[in-house]
Amino acid sequence: MRPIKVLIVEDSIVFRELLVQNLSKDPAIQVVATAKDPFEARDAILAHKPDVMTLDVELPRMSGIEFLKKLMPQYPLPVVVISSLSDKVFDALKAGAVDFVAKPAVSNRKQLEDFIKNELLVKIKIASTAKISNIKKVVMKEQEQHLSVKGNNLIVAIGASTGGTEAICDVVKDFGTDIPGIVVVQHMPPGFTAMYARRLNEQCRISVKEAETGDRVLPGHMLIAPGGDRHMRLVKVNGVYQVECKSGPRVNGHCPSVDVLFDSVAKTAGSNAVGIILTGMGGDGAKGLLAMRRAGARTIGQDESTCVVYGMPKVAYDLGAVQHQEKLSAIAGRTYALLNKM
Repeated sequence: MRPIKVLIVEDSIVFRELLVQNLSKDPAIQVVATAKDPFEARDAILAHKPDVMTLDVELPRMSGIEFLKKLMPQYPLPVVVISSLSDKVFDALKAGAVDFVAKPAVSNRKQLEDFIKNELLVKIKIASTAKISNIKKVVMKEQEQHLSVKGNNLIVAIGASTGGTEAICDVVKDFGTDIPGIVVVQHMPPGFTAMYARRLNEQCRISVKEAETGDRVLPGHMLIAPGGDRHMRLVKVNGVYQVECKSGPRVNGHCPSVDVLFDSVAKTAGSNAVGIILTGMGGDGAKGLLAMRRAGARTIGQDESTCVVYGMPKVAYDLGAVQHQEKLSAIAGRTYALLNKM
């Protein structure tokens, strides 16, 4: 199996050389070129035809986001963005990037090397398997749905990873304020989940925020698990759904973990829930979704044709956890249809 050809686009010569040295240590990676700005990057893409490109957001002569907007329609390839703590990363994902990593704000060389080995390298390998054609695919919206069954005892739980920021947005934009309370785990570094929640809150009809322990799960509201070292669980206090966010070890390599959330929904909401598993690498959420189904919940998995990475939904489907496999554009409608039968 040939190595993954990588193009590094980074204006800092020190960081660029660190990336080259450390990525090249992995036999599965071949750094074919580097570039300090988008113009050099364009020439390198034509000359070397890389499999994956790493891209800094802040670049001279043209921003990484503008470069993505110009690049993707002509030369679509998987891009992993390296970003400081900024909501610009979500503009990059919207412009076609597959995923991102948070640029470490440290001068310690060992920490930088660990970041490259344990975070960036993993993202590059995942990106090399991504279906670029699904990143900017035009989503045909289904007919608007409305909830006929009222009540505060219903829950919608969503889990996603690679490609999930845009997939979640596509789904919840079709939700009205009548939708039951929603709890979400999207694999994301700490700090970015709060910005993501604010962004969705501005774009959607429902209210969206980063979750805190004690937050009530209310109709027309969505709570997103904070990135970092805390798992989010659904609990019931005095007959009211709430969330708790507590520190804990990684599950399936993730914290927060979709499995942890889905398991808690299975125990707390039982048959009064709909579980949705979206695009992402690995199997996080599959066993939890199966627990939800066994508890009587209705379950939905994104289909292969619309996933950026058909990993998590595939594992869930193979386990028998998915009742309804749907293209991305049909998931909101299916959610309403299931809720209306509950």
